[in-house]
Amino acid sequence: MIGRLNHVAIAVPDLDAAAKTYRDVLGAKVSAPQDEPDHGVTVIFVELDNTKIELLYPLGENSPIAGFLSKNASGGIHHVCYEVEDILAARDKLVKEGARILGDGEPKIGAHKKPVLFLHPKDFNGTLVELEQV
Repeated sequence: MIGRLNHVAIAVPDLDAAAKTYRDVLGAKVSAPQDEPDHGVTVIFVELDNTKIELLYPLGENSPIAGFLSKNASGGIHHVCYEVEDILAARDKLVKEGARILGDGEPKIGAHKKPVLFLHPKDFNGTLVELEQV
């Protein structure tokens, strides 16, 4: 059902410093910051040959990333994202298998402007999983 790894998302306490590290120290191509108000984050994309890294920073007080950073002050891996061909079929199969979909169970448009769903980390070995339709 899942395809390739689309991205690894890392919550960061300082977006500019994190971007600088990826750009200047690691030599990666780094995008400009992009606000995603529907998801409560500002995101920077780090483009790699085989995948992407998303640097996530809280956008507003109610951001889920603010909560994550309050427990992990230096930041850390927030979620992994896998590609699926048909997000509704993937959702239905996962629900049938007993997996929990976060939110209302309906896909939302993600930072890449494609439908996404998040899966409960307790169902996936403590890892928050995002599915993105490609």
